[in-house]
This record gives sequence, structure tokens and C-alpha cells, in this order.
Amino acid sequence: MTALDSVGTVVGTLRPIGLDELVAQASLLTRFDRKYMLPTADLPFVLGGLDEDAQVLEIDGARQFAYRSVYFDTPEMDGYLSAARRRRRRFKLRIRTYLDSGLDSGRHFFEVKTRGPRGTTVKQRIPYEGELGRLGAEARAYADTALAESGIDSGSYRFVPTLTTYYRRTTIFLPATGSRLTADTDLTWMLPEGTALRTPDRTIVETKAGRAGSGADRLLWSLKHRPCPVSKYGTGLAALRPELPSNRWLPVLRRHFPTALDGSPA
Repeated sequence: MTALDSVGTVVGTLRPIGLDELVAQASLLTRFDRKYMLPTADLPFVLGGLDEDAQVLEIDGARQFAYRSVYFDTPEMDGYLSAARRRRRRFKLRIRTYLDSGLDSGRHFFEVKTRGPRGTTVKQRIPYEGELGRLGAEARAYADTALAESGIDSGSYRFVPTLTTYYRRTTIFLPATGSRLTADTDLTWMLPEGTALRTPDRTIVETKAGRAGSGADRLLWSLKHRPCPVSKYGTGLAALRPELPSNRWLPVLRRHFPTALDGSPA
């Protein structure tokens, strides 16, 4: 049995929760995000150790869903560099597509992520119906407004696609703290010209909770996993484009993307 088969077995034992109920109870558009990158082989132990009342998102009988995100940045990589240099005012722009049936299948959303007070993450989004390779006028205006609210003047910026990510996500709701855990597997990163990187034996786990954390965080800590500055956008670009400054992500790159650092396919 593969690690992903074991994950499916554990997830299959959890009680389901529907999308509307999940959104109502744990939308958490403003939250503290803690990210962990770990071997996929460890994921069944994490999911199996969650509280008994943990629930898994289920739609039309499915409990895992495919996502695609197209990220946009300036040609000068202002968004990437603001994160790499840990600036307080930082941002991410992306068009997210839900690829599987039942979860807004084929629908696109334009999302803007910024930093809120005391290190919180703020995500704002609208439906998107334009081309995936460029931002339409409505999305551009939305981005400028959202960034201005965060103190970022983007009026002179030109946004171009810089990275596409693909992955499969399992979402867990933890009722005791009203928090969520997501586990992203089958991770793939691709540059606009087609250069790609896959890490099939790695999983990104993200907890979305209040400042104090959740039971999932404490479980991960007990299993010797610690939060790390992994970012699908930042770390993926750093692995694929070694000329970019990447000191912030070097520990993650060395541990989880070992061959990406010497120019070989991971």
C-alpha cells in the first residue's frame, strides 16, 4: 500500500462535512496560517491522530479535490521579493481553478492575499471569467483596491503570469477550535515556458486557526514537525529559478527539494 493509499484509508474513516456548513463554521478569511512540509508517508499518522470529532470536506462523494493556481507578479518580481525579504507589506495574486466535479468545477476565482494586523493573512477573492494568461480589467481594478487597503500602491505595476501550481487537496474541519487543516499532495510547479518540478513524496500541510494554534498544530509538534516558511509560490519559484534570492527558503529547499538546488530535476 502506498502512502497516498494509506491517506485515503484514514480519510475514509472521518465524518463528512458539506461545503456550505464548512464555509459557515470556518471561513477564516482572516487567520494565522502555519505551514509544514513533510514526507507524504507521515501524513496518515497526522490525520489518524486528529481529534475524534474531526470532519472531512465531502462533495458528491469525493474527499480530495484538484486545484490549479496561476500566480501573477510584476516583471521585477515585486511580490516574490517582498516575501523573500520579509517585508511587512507583501502580496500574492492568483487565479485559482477548481478542477474536480462538485467543487465549483471549472470555475475560476481571482484571489488577493495580503498581510493584516499582527501577522494575520487576509484573503479576498471574486469570481473570474477572463483569460488565465492575463488579468482582465475587473480583476486588475480589484487587485489595485485590495492592495491599496494594505498600503501598497500598485498603480504603476504591470502583472504577468509567473508560476502555475497543481495539487490535490484534502480539507479537515476541527470543530473544537473552529479551525481547518489542509493537506496538499501530488504537488507540481510549472514556469510559463513549461519547465516543471514535482515533489510526489512530499506534502504541504497548512493549519488555519487563531493565534494560539489548534489541536492539529500540537499534534504536528508532538510528531517532530515544526512550522516552516514554505510557500507554494515563493519556494516553488526559488527551486525553479535559482538566480532569485532565496535565503528565506534555503532550509526547506535543502530538506525537501534537494536536487532542485544543483540544477537537476527533483
